[in-house]
Amino acid sequence: MRHPRETMGWRGTRRAAAPAALAAVVALVLAAPPPAGAAPRTAAGTPSGPAAAAGRQFAPPTPPVPRLPRDFRGKGKWIVRDLDITVPFTWEGRGGDSQMTAGGPQYPIWFTNLIYRDTLYTLTYKWPGLTEHDCSRIPGFGLEDLNKAFEGARFVGPETLRRTPERRVNHWRVGVVLPQLPPGNYPRLPLALGDIYVDEKDPGTFWQVLQFGVQNLFDPELDEWLVMDTFEHRPGTVTLPRRCEPPR
Repeated sequence: MRHPRETMGWRGTRRAAAPAALAAVVALVLAAPPPAGAAPRTAAGTPSGPAAAAGRQFAPPTPPVPRLPRDFRGKGKWIVRDLDITVPFTWEGRGGDSQMTAGGPQYPIWFTNLIYRDTLYTLTYKWPGLTEHDCSRIPGFGLEDLNKAFEGARFVGPETLRRTPERRVNHWRVGVVLPQLPPGNYPRLPLALGDIYVDEKDPGTFWQVLQFGVQNLFDPELDEWLVMDTFEHRPGTVTLPRRCEPPR
């Protein structure tokens, strides 16, 4: 969940992360092909004509959209592939607040993103080439705003994440494209896109997220991955950094 980098992932309009408009939507959101470890479990082609109509009659219903729970805790990795950087990552939620932390003082990158009392924060302590380390704040954005953004996600399909253990997931895509115009030959900018992989049986268990777009402005290729090794539905710990201004 980083804004356009410094606004929980963006910053002023550089790391403003999920959407306060878009900052929050992309606090976790991206768009790109599935990682090397993701294998589709269904055919990519889609029939047309009568065959398609017949197939739709028997097609399974679309699963529930992703929904971040109020209480959870998980550990994994934050991956910035073009910089060849992988650091430890935690993601925890308590009572509707939530916090992501990647890296630490001993790693080449270190940042934290929070949804705290209906306010979105991003604080980047370390990042290659970064000299500004302010705490960005976007008021008026909470857990329900994030989950509302997920309601517009598009279902890509079921997949298997080939890790140990393998994870059977549903792949969703969320995006913010500007300007919003009708179909046709118009210039469009994919401002922020996200691929979200949630447990096949539980849309509130997040196993993998790819962020791509303005919210990743600090990264030359504009894309970053979070990959979870554990995700438990019990309260975690959320702490607002001292250098961040408390919500008003």
